[in-house]
Amino acid sequence: MSGHKTTRLVEVRTKILKENDVAARALRQRFEDEGVFVVSLVSSPGAGKTMFLEQTLLRLRERYRVAALVGDLATENDAQRLARAGVPIRQICTGTVCHLEADMVRTALRDVDTAKLDFLFIENVGNLVCPASYDLGEALRLVLFSVTEGEDKPLKYPTIFNTADICVLTKMDLADVVEFDHASALNSVQAVRPGMQVLDVSAKSGVGMDAWIETLCGRAAR
Repeated sequence: MSGHKTTRLVEVRTKILKENDVAARALRQRFEDEGVFVVSLVSSPGAGKTMFLEQTLLRLRERYRVAALVGDLATENDAQRLARAGVPIRQICTGTVCHLEADMVRTALRDVDTAKLDFLFIENVGNLVCPASYDLGEALRLVLFSVTEGEDKPLKYPTIFNTADICVLTKMDLADVVEFDHASALNSVQAVRPGMQVLDVSAKSGVGMDAWIETLCGRAAR
């Protein structure tokens, strides 16, 4: 009986992921046709995604048309915080779901003219497990982890690093305080994803943000 239940769970999960992939492909084609560059951000809770995104939006808004979707289980706190950047922000409350799915993104954008955007950012729910399996139609996926989380984060959560394009080390202003071993962290990243680009950033102090914006614009121009 237990074997039957396990098989059923696998079948349901496979169906859900297949449906998500179909929706994600449709979103990706839409974004490509409209010329909007879509970036998703994944991390564990408290890694600094929201501050990083806020500073990114502030730096881009003078030259580009930008907007963001923000995923959380509950509350609109992050969306309200990001609204200070003065760009369109929309919250996706997932309830009990620990990740965003392509159909949630599609629904949130139902009445949004994304063709009028240059960049769209999608901040996923704080989680390094579930989001790894769900394509959102993005052109670029960032995985963030902070110096306060430990140098071995990539080794503990390899799948999310393998599905991301760029790793962002956040809260670098605290590196000395927490005795962060930068070389060890880079080794952990490369052990999981050889050749992965790693950016050192402090959204609070601004260190590394210009390099990130330059990298982003370079990727979008390809």
